[in-house]
Amino acid sequence: MPTIHVNDTDIHYLYMRGKASDGPAPMLVCIHGLGTDSLASFYLTLAAPLSAAGVDMLFYDLRGHGNSSRPTSGYRVADFVADLGGLLTALGIARPVHLVGNSFGGTVAFAFAAEHPEKAASLVVIESEPPTEQWAQRVGELLRNTQQELSREETFQQIAVLFGDHHARLSRQAYRRLAETSMAEEIPSGPLLDLVDLSRITMPVLSVVGSDGFQAEDPYLLEGVLPDCRTVVIQDQDHSVLVEAHRQVRDLLLDWIFRKPVATAASRDLR
Repeated sequence: MPTIHVNDTDIHYLYMRGKASDGPAPMLVCIHGLGTDSLASFYLTLAAPLSAAGVDMLFYDLRGHGNSSRPTSGYRVADFVADLGGLLTALGIARPVHLVGNSFGGTVAFAFAAEHPEKAASLVVIESEPPTEQWAQRVGELLRNTQQELSREETFQQIAVLFGDHHARLSRQAYRRLAETSMAEEIPSGPLLDLVDLSRITMPVLSVVGSDGFQAEDPYLLEGVLPDCRTVVIQDQDHSVLVEAHRQVRDLLLDWIFRKPVATAASRDLR
């Protein structure tokens, strides 16, 4: 897979064109989450079926993740937004794109859409929320606690016992990212969005959450603060919705992109 130098960072990406279909193909940009995540989580779950449906797709590794470069600093949300904008420009993608973000990837998608509303056709956010002051407090605490927990060798031993050696290796990599960069300090610094900023996100938003995920207390919160937002709750799922319920996510994405009915009051809780 190629890399491209944008915003003083080498970004590793994969650009897949969908199989020929009638009319111009919709463009999907997938943004993964923090820590152990990479473009593989989207590629392995969604690439084949969406490509077969005629969807163009762009997958990429966030700075500091996967095969993208890992600068020691430059991890504000604004830096991730600038990376995405630079990548789209460098690849000559000028048409509005559907942004699909998992966890922190959805936070980047919200920030990008607020700054460049003309470049976003829609947002699909999976277990995610905008970079608000409340988000910054929660994610800051989560990053600090994670860094402290992963600094103990026994943590990796416990992960290996519970989830296997592969997950333990991924966790070690996540710890190195936190220890060797300013991610934990910079990511919560934003810039953050207020209610006025959120009101500028007027494109359609689909929020997909697990019934036991990070937004379990109020899964429909985003519908009250965004102009055009629908929520789908996938039952018996936690924060790992994309991986554990990828077939439901795939079907929701296809319906959303091709503008079929996605969620009604009677059908938005999925099992």
